[in-house]
Amino acid sequence: MKQLIDPFGRTIEYLRISVTDRCDLRCSYCMSEDVEFLPRQDILSFEEIVRLAESFAKLGVKKIRITGGEPLMRKNLPELIVRIKQIAGIEEVVMTTNGTLLTQYAKPLFEAGLSRLNISLDTLKADRFHKLTRRDRLQAVLDGIAEAKKYPFAGIKLNAVVMRGMNDDEIIDLTDYAIANDIDITFIEEMPLGEVGYDRSVTFLSSDDIKKELSEHYSLSNSTHKTGGPAVYSSVANSNTRIGFISPHSHNFCGDCNRIRITAVGRLLLCLGNENSQDLRGFMRANSSDEALTELLIKSLQLKPEKHDFNLAEEVQILRFMSHTGG
Repeated sequence: MKQLIDPFGRTIEYLRISVTDRCDLRCSYCMSEDVEFLPRQDILSFEEIVRLAESFAKLGVKKIRITGGEPLMRKNLPELIVRIKQIAGIEEVVMTTNGTLLTQYAKPLFEAGLSRLNISLDTLKADRFHKLTRRDRLQAVLDGIAEAKKYPFAGIKLNAVVMRGMNDDEIIDLTDYAIANDIDITFIEEMPLGEVGYDRSVTFLSSDDIKKELSEHYSLSNSTHKTGGPAVYSSVANSNTRIGFISPHSHNFCGDCNRIRITAVGRLLLCLGNENSQDLRGFMRANSSDEALTELLIKSLQLKPEKHDFNLAEEVQILRFMSHTGG
């Protein structure tokens, strides 16, 4: 079987697919307040997404993460989950969500075969949530988490982007919430994607600093737990909760990168921190054969760089927002 192997010998087994650029929140580090969403015809259809998933599966991709924007803004999303789960070779379909719509969709997602949920939650304070997301939806997220817990997903995990002076005083509160709810949590160093109106070098807080604070409150031990992504985990004594750390600045994780992304408009993005990409939507809409598509995917992987080069001391190098990239 042909495999996706980049110029540096890394095998790609993990594909993240954005199904929409739309979102019902406006998180400051993800998009601008006055963001203009793309017209429907520019977004990949379900048929195009399934075709790509099938092509990648034949090349060794085993795990697919559904992202956005907010993926649950995409109509009939559980139907897409069912179709992807049926593809030979796909072992796991997971999703990242802001959680606001889980009261409606947790059950249909579980019944569709979704394995795991990552839910973004940067604060437990309603006023701060409104400031960070520009929307008053904290209770909807908390209710969504409670609803998701009713179903035996293989895993539910919180994702928290920690920013100094903005929400770093809630590291312990967020961890306590995760422990109380018997779920995992990952703390993420903010990535410099798009102009956000503040100096990220001032708000940056490293994973080492976060772990140091956590170690003063909990007994932590290194964990071998892996989910296929870049997070490095620690176990919390006397609980089932694991704490993950994603450290694009302080602990570059590019050496064993096994991931690529497809944006909502069908661009194959080879690295989160680089602009190297390939237009797959245009290629497919030109009625190209599946064989030609497979060859394009293999060829495109040669564009994958060795590593990202995030530098908080310089001007923003990547102008696209995370919502355009696909979380």
